[in-house]
Amino acid sequence: MFILASASPRRRDLLLQIGADFAAVTSGAEESLEEAVPHEAVVRNALAKARAVAAEYPEHAVLGADTAVVVDGRAFGKPHDLADARRIIGLLAGRRHEVYTGVAWVYRGRAYTDVMKTIVQFAPMPPAEIERYVRSGEPMGKAGGYAIQGRAAMYIEEIHGSYSNVVGLPLQNVAALAREAGISLYDDHADA
Repeated sequence: MFILASASPRRRDLLLQIGADFAAVTSGAEESLEEAVPHEAVVRNALAKARAVAAEYPEHAVLGADTAVVVDGRAFGKPHDLADARRIIGLLAGRRHEVYTGVAWVYRGRAYTDVMKTIVQFAPMPPAEIERYVRSGEPMGKAGGYAIQGRAAMYIEEIHGSYSNVVGLPLQNVAALAREAGISLYDDHADA
């Protein structure tokens, strides 16, 4: 069993989808998209989360992740309030943006990191649709203010790259890093 250093229900759902054996522990690490290019910031944040939880559970492999949505070179995490969500969705509507997720494993005193980039094209959204979407509450708690697996799916015209990355955890990267680190995602004794 490994530990997911995240409170995100979407990350938990993705790991459950692949049958992973894990427990979730919120890290409490500070997240910041300031003072760094987005793909570096998400890796730094993911590593900080994983290290914070690994300090409490040194006998376990710990997985951290952090996601940012980038448009016009500016990174957006979770909206602060409905006005912020409205502003972010307004910037994304009818445009292409990038989604970066940093992934970090901490295991036996070593760190293994990677970052995934996915390009997403949003359909145009009239102001009334932006308002309806924001008022649904779905943008809150999600990087870039939207959930591709939720109501926002009807506004996604194209996606180039990993779908699970846009949800918040690029599963292929997670599995590849786990193999590199010698970490099992599954309960190896379940079938014995």
